[in-house]
Amino acid sequence: MDKRVPASELKDRMNRFRDRMNQDCPQWGWAMIFSKINQYYFTGTMQDGMLIIPKDEEPVYWVRRSYERAVDESRFADIRPMKSYRDAANAMGKVPDVLYTETSILPLALLQRLQKYFPFRQIKSADASVMAVRSIKSKYELEIMIKAGRIHRKILEQRVPKLLEEGMTESDLATRLFTVLMEEGHHGFARFGMFDTQLGIGQLGFGESSIYPTFFDGPGGNYGMSPAMPFWGSRDRKLKKGDLVFIDVAYGIDGYHTDKTMNYMYGRPIPDEAIEIHKHCVKVHRQIASLLVPGAVPADIYREVTGSLDSEFLEHFMGFENHKVKFLGHGVGLQIDETPVIAAGFTEPLEANMAIALEPKRGVPGVGLMGTENTWLVTPEGACCITGDSSGLLLV
Repeated sequence: MDKRVPASELKDRMNRFRDRMNQDCPQWGWAMIFSKINQYYFTGTMQDGMLIIPKDEEPVYWVRRSYERAVDESRFADIRPMKSYRDAANAMGKVPDVLYTETSILPLALLQRLQKYFPFRQIKSADASVMAVRSIKSKYELEIMIKAGRIHRKILEQRVPKLLEEGMTESDLATRLFTVLMEEGHHGFARFGMFDTQLGIGQLGFGESSIYPTFFDGPGGNYGMSPAMPFWGSRDRKLKKGDLVFIDVAYGIDGYHTDKTMNYMYGRPIPDEAIEIHKHCVKVHRQIASLLVPGAVPADIYREVTGSLDSEFLEHFMGFENHKVKFLGHGVGLQIDETPVIAAGFTEPLEANMAIALEPKRGVPGVGLMGTENTWLVTPEGACCITGDSSGLLLV
């Protein structure tokens, strides 16, 4: 099967990026792309290289390793080999004074090496423009994500309950779940844009593990395997009757993800109070989804929804105790944490064909993290869920 990104898709992405740069940074001359994920977005392959995008000339993808693979995988119009930045600099001509690039992720050492051959005087960020373009999914991207969402639903709603077994450890569950994900066509990893963030496939835990504090900027917790590997799952925490099983994992095909969370009551129901809190989270989930329409402002949605919650519910909302997050949902696509974000400060209106994972959750002492998460598409007719309509709490 030919999995190359169509040339028309790549051309459209480039045109939309240039239009966005003209809007955001009218005086721009060059943009340079280094991150593997943005290389893939614009060229259809991810190599050790750089993409140079002049404002008024055709873009060139310079590849150090592997040029042969890039040519084989990509339909990008102009791919050239280089041994060092010198090769590209000699061919590209006059360098503008200002370079627009991915300032949120590029190390200073790389930029200093680059500047030996490209003597730009100032560096400015192109991150917001790149993410704004990526936030609006094309028909090509939506088809992949809708397929991913359908399989994601099957895995968490139908296959996971059969994996649970009394006495198993969290790491046992992680191993079994990963096997199922791969059997169903998962691309093998969950990509995040946050600096130096690794989670494997996501977060899972039994009972109190799901509200244990972590470095990850999300409402969930996880004991992890050790201080050196604070994710996947504990080899010591074993599943027992009455436990809440929390699973927040991504599923991906051909680079594109959906995000979904499910909870399972193992052996017997959890306390009624916790079940009521879960139902309240589901109600909030539906409230947020009802507000996902083109033109809606994420910051307004966040303010309206959080303003409708009472102080007692807010005490452990979107986390537990003092390790809570200040968002209700996030964009998803090539990475799990994309724009837009349903949070204060995000004032750019929603547009059709944005994909957003909504995850209102609340910690319950002694039980774990209640709530649910699903991936939604913004459409002119309203939000459309692509990962299923389960309430997110099953008795196993």
